[in-house]
Amino acid sequence: MRIEPAFLFDLDGTLVDTVYQHVMAWQEALREEGIELSTWRIHRKIGMSGGLFTNQLLRETGEPISPERIDRLRRLHADAYKRHADTIRPLPGARELLDTLTGSGIKWAIATSAHMDTAAHNIRALGVDPDTVPVVTRDLVKYAKPDPDLFLAAAARIGVRIETAMVVGDSIWDMLAAQRCRALGVGLLCGGYGAGELERAGAYRVYEDPADMLRHLDEVGGRL
Repeated sequence: MRIEPAFLFDLDGTLVDTVYQHVMAWQEALREEGIELSTWRIHRKIGMSGGLFTNQLLRETGEPISPERIDRLRRLHADAYKRHADTIRPLPGARELLDTLTGSGIKWAIATSAHMDTAAHNIRALGVDPDTVPVVTRDLVKYAKPDPDLFLAAAARIGVRIETAMVVGDSIWDMLAAQRCRALGVGLLCGGYGAGELERAGAYRVYEDPADMLRHLDEVGGRL
């Protein structure tokens, strides 16, 4: 019996060009709290859950950590991100890739570490209707990446076994989560991580962006 492919997509830096908007928003939020941190240190943590992200940042800076401060930082980030919302664009080939999968009857879903208050801007920019397309956000799971909960929930939402799915993401956190739930990882370079980093984290294929992945869809089981 042939196993049909299914794709579970990260959102930020994978389907929409938002990594640096998130970096700037986190830097603005941190400065509001009197915390100075280089942008490159922030970038290296984009893609993991907001709670884990802020825990690591505050630990690196030696700042006191409290649940109230973490929640305040998350809200400051969400407010700052909204100010950048009009700059959000789909990455090259993102819409075409999703349309091709849909037209070919190949199942797919979106799984993002973002809460819906920030993910909603990206979903609108992508032209995806969350009422008809499975979208799993941080609000719906106990733990986010690098834990596998988001991708497990997304696979369940579209009725596929996680072992037969491919996780498509731009960060090492996506690839680590894929490894932990026994899915295959497909890395994209459009979020700023290098091919070697993604491969060491578990990616078995790496492409430049969604357009490049679409050109090589047959390599990852997406026979049309």
